[in-house]
Amino acid sequence: MKKFRGIYLKNDKEIGLLREANRFVSLILDMLGESVKSGISTMDLEDLAAKACEDFGVEPAFKGYHGFPFVLCCSVNEEIVHGFPSKERILKDGDIISIDMGVVYKGFVGDSARTFAVGSIPESTQKLLDVTYESLMKGIEQARPGNNLYEISRAVQVHAESNGFGVVRRFVGHGIGRNMHEKPEVPNFVPAGLPGVTLKTGMVIAIEPMVTVGSYEVEILSDNWTAVTKDRKLSAHFEHSIAITSDGPIILSLS
Repeated sequence: MKKFRGIYLKNDKEIGLLREANRFVSLILDMLGESVKSGISTMDLEDLAAKACEDFGVEPAFKGYHGFPFVLCCSVNEEIVHGFPSKERILKDGDIISIDMGVVYKGFVGDSARTFAVGSIPESTQKLLDVTYESLMKGIEQARPGNNLYEISRAVQVHAESNGFGVVRRFVGHGIGRNMHEKPEVPNFVPAGLPGVTLKTGMVIAIEPMVTVGSYEVEILSDNWTAVTKDRKLSAHFEHSIAITSDGPIILSLS
């Protein structure tokens, strides 16, 4: 493993292990997505994810990380990220739920997130989900050697904002490898006055747009974790971990 400006560059073997870690995450998210329905609690999803980690022989990456107490982040409607699973939070038709999931496999971390619809949702809410995912994919397209990191940020921001949505500033993507959060930070907006870094073959990053119907301003609830939109309007979140290769970006978090 080499380093460039404090950024770990992964070799083929390490990328292979990261691919496997992320594959497990994707399989678990597939299962959770099939389980999302009206009447289920977010704690039911937590229990399913914990059991899946046991079955796959992987370690939950989030539980205990800086004191976070759960396997999953389950963020419903106006919750942006880091929502706590709860027996009392019962999903109902028309909700959306963002599920963020990570595992550790042979010392390497997989990390991915998806937002799911619960039953039927309004067309305007579906547009939020669609544009958030499209913003992620447009960001991934820019993850090529020689590009500036902020080309990823610009692609995400332009697509989300051109469709009338807000882009959360407080939380950003990140490098990933043996640690959950490594350099560089990957913002979903272009920071003013900062040069960014040149993308290199061997970088592995998690790109994760968090997009809002209204303002991008954030409030943290009394549990000191759950982030919600300050105006309490809906938010969606999609994330993929990707490797930057000489042939372009490779999405690792696909099942």
